[in-house]
Amino acid sequence: MLEVNSLTVSYGEIAALRGVTLAVEEGEIVTLIGGNGAGKSTTLRAISGLLRPKGGTILLDGEAISGLAPDRIVSLGVAHVPEGRRVFPQLSLEDNLRVGAHLRRDAGVRSDLERVYAMFPHLKDRRRQLAESLSGGEQQMLALGRAMMSRPRVLLLDEPSLGLAPTVVEDVARAILSFRKQGITVLLVEQNARVALAISDRGYVIENGRTVLSNPAALLKSDPKVVASYLGGAPTGDARHLQPPATVA
Repeated sequence: MLEVNSLTVSYGEIAALRGVTLAVEEGEIVTLIGGNGAGKSTTLRAISGLLRPKGGTILLDGEAISGLAPDRIVSLGVAHVPEGRRVFPQLSLEDNLRVGAHLRRDAGVRSDLERVYAMFPHLKDRRRQLAESLSGGEQQMLALGRAMMSRPRVLLLDEPSLGLAPTVVEDVARAILSFRKQGITVLLVEQNARVALAISDRGYVIENGRTVLSNPAALLKSDPKVVASYLGGAPTGDARHLQPPATVA
């Protein structure tokens, strides 16, 4: 569904990506693992059109999307939830959600609002609050809900658990599992590699702007280098206790 081949991206004279290659099949959750500055977030920004690649290709359903404007890529079904939530602080929660549907011209926006509220019930009680008054966890759920309002086929999630309490991290993980249940494909960048691998089908390790390893998540969790470098050298947990939240059919 989504293919990235030999992607290169530079910030001025500084090469950020030097040949990232990956593929995400329809309905998968795939995670990118790597240290700070490895190129994970840059990869997502290039896919969503926020950065223009210097070389390589990005294909969606076999069609090139490299270099398209971000709004055009959203219209093709790719939504990006950037690191740091990036909600509009002076807009209400519900107005933030409606921003996610700004490219749509169909009559289903109201029903999709209710779908988001079914996924994150406590957001409905706060729908008239300004986004700046929400907790970090609530803002993250809002950012996820806003992305859902574009009716994406592919979700690019950048550090969704960053700065959140452990119980909220589990809520985020359940939401991601729910996206897969709804048939949405997910490409995930997540600082908590243990949680990311627990909920993912496959993973790629990126180092110094290059893809250096690809395997099913279960194999990556037991790979000695991955364990030592990204899982703290401790035995990995799992997320079998996590269940997706209820959604509106």
